[in-house]
Amino acid sequence: VQLQASGGGLVQPGGSLRLSCAASRRTFSINTMGWYRQAPGKQRELVATISSRASTNYADSVKGRFTISGDNAKNTVALQMNSLKPEDTAVYYCNAISPYGQFWGQGTQVTVSS
Repeated sequence: VQLQASGGGLVQPGGSLRLSCAASRRTFSINTMGWYRQAPGKQRELVATISSRASTNYADSVKGRFTISGDNAKNTVALQMNSLKPEDTAVYYCNAISPYGQFWGQGTQVTVSS
């Protein structure tokens, strides 16, 4: 299955962006979808995940600012990012975990700068 992410861009500090990701096969069995990010010179880190039962998990650095949502029937996931900070600048990757393995999207750049 392929993951197609969209919604990145340039935003000023305090602004908002919404990332979206869709799996190429709606009927593919996925247990968890989520978002990770990788800033220059840093390791990829978890941002937020949502399970097929709608259980969510957030990195401490984004709690209260980011909201993850998903449509289990359509195999889509979205990340609403509010109150963005320069330290949120990174390439954001969509992720899906299924009984058949782990899948990654191509990454979308988010830049927070004035």
